[in-house]
Amino acid sequence: MPHKPASTALSKVKVLDLTRVRSGPTCVRQLADWGADVIKVEMPEKLDPDGALGAPRHTSDFQNLQRNKRSITLNMKEPEAVEIFMKLVADADVVVENFRPGVKHKLGIDYDSLKAVNPRIILGSISGFGQDGPAMGNPGFDQVAQGMGGLMSITGEPGQGPMRVGIPIADLTAGIFCAHGIMVALFERETSGEGQWVQSSLLQAMTFMLDFQAARWTMGGDVPQQAGNNHPTSIPTGVYQTKDGYMNIAVAGQTIWGRFCKELDHEDWLENPDYIDGPARSENRDQLHDEITAITKTINTKDLIERLLAAGCPCGPINSIDQAFEEPQVKHLGMTQTVHSEKMGDIDLITQPIFLSRTPSTLEVAPPERSEHTDEVLGDLGYSAEQLADLKARTVI
Repeated sequence: MPHKPASTALSKVKVLDLTRVRSGPTCVRQLADWGADVIKVEMPEKLDPDGALGAPRHTSDFQNLQRNKRSITLNMKEPEAVEIFMKLVADADVVVENFRPGVKHKLGIDYDSLKAVNPRIILGSISGFGQDGPAMGNPGFDQVAQGMGGLMSITGEPGQGPMRVGIPIADLTAGIFCAHGIMVALFERETSGEGQWVQSSLLQAMTFMLDFQAARWTMGGDVPQQAGNNHPTSIPTGVYQTKDGYMNIAVAGQTIWGRFCKELDHEDWLENPDYIDGPARSENRDQLHDEITAITKTINTKDLIERLLAAGCPCGPINSIDQAFEEPQVKHLGMTQTVHSEKMGDIDLITQPIFLSRTPSTLEVAPPERSEHTDEVLGDLGYSAEQLADLKARTVI
């Protein structure tokens, strides 16, 4: 099957995908979903029946990560396979990998080696902790990066110990940042005509994602602590019990605070010294939370959301994942799309969270079977059927 671009936006870009597990595939998914011709390079099944540490092929996890790609197999430990790979590099725009930093040098596919074949090539590399430095060789794992980068220290309830985030946020953000860097490099190449090496890591992603919490430390010497469901600086913002469940209420700033007090029939709070301004409400957050909860517990979630939204106070339900996908606005935004898999039938996958008015992203094809396109891709390089059969017999491809 020839390349069927998922969008016209990147349809002229060819990507060689050496990635595995999650951070790398997340990066490449961003390119594939915007139309790049992504050739996923995998090990022959005889040598890697489990799929390079990733999820089994016909699971929801794998399918959601690997759509809009073609697949070939190359045993990159064999010089002949590396030779084939370099022939692909000569006509490619981007290579993406997330091996440990030293592996690409051992295989002979580091940036300098790729650049010697194609000066326009862009290499995207994702690691656990960076391509050099004292921790460069440590194995990268999402939860380790969450802890090392500081995120777990501010997640969870006070006094209950550190808590991981409920998604692999280090893997996901490192992959997205690498894709962003590749896009920047592609844009810059239009001026210079040269490629470059784009690097991201799980640790860098986590440090960056601390954002305002990190700035509290770097600029003011304030070490943020766990605040549970309460916002660390904007009070009252958090989770409140209702008559039939829980909901989020976000009261930021004096104007919204005034609306909130009026809607709950507690304008006396506006004059209460304990709640008179942001610093006072922060100092007395637990007391204020209890007073608000005493009221919200008497009102159904749906009714309270309608009242607060009508009064101009930000709030919303706390959905389980199934409820989230039944949310009318989520449906309106089209956050799932059906794609047909020859092995699994029709499957619903998560769409891109970005709209482009002229060149939208689609789910054009389901993830490929391993080596589904080896003959096609290598045939385009000039390999005959006899040569391909010989390479397969020797597990080079």
